[in-house]
Formats: sequence, structure tokens, C-alpha cells
Amino acid sequence: MTPQALLLETKPHATQIDDLLAAFRSHPSFLLASHTRPDGDAIGSVLALAEVLDQLGCQADVVFADPIPSSYSTLPNIGRIHHTPSANDVDPTGTTPAILLECDGIVRTGLLGLEGRTLINIDHHASGRPFASVNWIDEHACAVAAMVYHIALAANVEITPSMATCLYAGILSDTGTFTYSSTTADTFAMVHHLAACGANPSRIARDIYLSNPASKIRLLGIALSNLQCDDDLAWTWVTSEDMDRIGAIAEDCEGVVNYLISIAGVESAVFLREVANADQFRLSIRSKGVTDVARIAERFGGGGHRNASGCTLDGPLPVALERILTQLRTGL
Repeated sequence: MTPQALLLETKPHATQIDDLLAAFRSHPSFLLASHTRPDGDAIGSVLALAEVLDQLGCQADVVFADPIPSSYSTLPNIGRIHHTPSANDVDPTGTTPAILLECDGIVRTGLLGLEGRTLINIDHHASGRPFASVNWIDEHACAVAAMVYHIALAANVEITPSMATCLYAGILSDTGTFTYSSTTADTFAMVHHLAACGANPSRIARDIYLSNPASKIRLLGIALSNLQCDDDLAWTWVTSEDMDRIGAIAEDCEGVVNYLISIAGVESAVFLREVANADQFRLSIRSKGVTDVARIAERFGGGGHRNASGCTLDGPLPVALERILTQLRTGL
């Protein structure tokens, strides 16, 4: 499929893209941000959109509240990301408009200093809501990176090798390496074009998935030793004490739940990570499609996609487990 043909696929969203481009062209500078605990789609999408804005003649400052996971440290232009708790550290005037990707509100960014700014919202989560001045929410998009790709085509900017790499990384990670039901023929047409524009699929996959620290593998061993299965449901956990003992950090927990959902016969899975000194557990929930885990996560103040979502529950562990397993069994 040609880029022009792909652009035709955005016709149902042409008005939203036109509104976004009009907003981009009406301001000289922007702050770009995404959610706390950033993943590949959040990072890749923001960096790619920053390049789009560069080509449109805008100044783009990228800011995240949380550190960037090491598996994404090789993405092009990663150095332009500011890691700070407040947007005012990057823009002391407090007036520069902010573009938020993959967020259902400013709280999701973890950043201070966004209140009172003009906001633009680009999201593909089922839990997305139109909180900004300009909103484009497409829960059918396989990744926000795919939405940024369509913005780039509509803006008629060059998809540079660095932009292509960031977009490919976002799509690769948010489709579960092309295993989620959001993966379609259009998805492969997009990544084919991105590869033609300079993205290196094997190198991107290697950097993201084959460059794990030893602490992550040790943590995986602990999680798998705690594995429990009941019919078509699987779950496991790690405690903050486990993590301290092996020197693991929060980002080492990324992807653990995927091992659970890969078990034959399992339809839903959940991984619980204890948050140090908080008596809380951070949950990563997955489904093979029967259960809409985004709706379950929303009941606990979280959200995400139908097949991949997350939330936070108060402890202790037996209480948190009982609450989530009850919901998952009901969903099944």
C-alpha cells in the first residue's frame, strides 16, 4: 500500500487531523509529553511528533516526569527528552501549549505545571476522553505512533530515518510485536513504509527485546516461581523485598505478564508488582481477547487497551489479588 493509499484510510478522521494541523500552525512552540512509566509507544510517538513539528517550523520541547527505560535508550534523538517533575522547568512562562499523547488527562503525565495551558490530546486508549482544546481519540488505532504517522503524511513532511525508527518502535511495542488483535494489514503496510524510510526492524527489535539487564532476568525467575494458574487464568507477583534483594528496578518488571499470557489455555493474566513503601501493587493485565481488561482496569482507576491494561490496587497482597482475580473471573 502506498503512503497516499494509507492517507486515504484516515478519511474518517480527516477533520481531527486538520484541526490538529491548524493548531500546530497557530503556535510557534509546544511542549510534548506522555504518561508516567513511559513505554515504547509513548516515547517513540513523542519523539516522532517532535520531528513533525520541527519540519512545520515549530519549537518542540519534550518532557517526561519519569526516566526513560534503558531498552529505549538507543532511539534517535532520545537526548532531547527533558526528565523533570514540572513542565515549568522547561517553560517557566507557563504559557506554551502542551501536546499530550496517550493520556486521559494531565494527571496521567505525572507533571506539574500543565494547569492553565492550552492542551492538545492525541490518544488511542478505550479510556481516552476529550479533555483538551483539540482532541483526536481513535481507540481502533494500533498505536499512537500510527496516529502520528498519519499526521506526518497529512502534513506532507519528510519521514526521516530517525522519525521512521521512532514510529516503528512505537508500533512494534504497542502491538505486542504484532500479536494483538489491533494488528491489521494496514499495520504491516505502515511498518513496510517505515522500513523503506530508514527504520531497521531487526536492530530495533534487538535493542528493545534482546538487551535486558541481568536484574530483569533474575526478577523474571522470581515471578515465574510464584506463578499460579486456575483454569484459564494465570497470575504472579513480586514484592519490593524481592526487587531490593536482586537490585531490580520498576522497569525490570516490563514484559513479565507476557510470559503468563503465552501459556496455552490461559485467556487472562495479571502480574502484580509491590510499590515500595506504599502498601500498593501496580498491576499489568493481559487478555487473549475474550476479556476486555481495559474495562476491568478502569474499575480500579486505570485503563489501557482491550488486550493490555494496567491499574494500581491497595495492598496487602492477598486483598489486591482477591479483588483483581474476582473481576477477571467475572469477565471470563
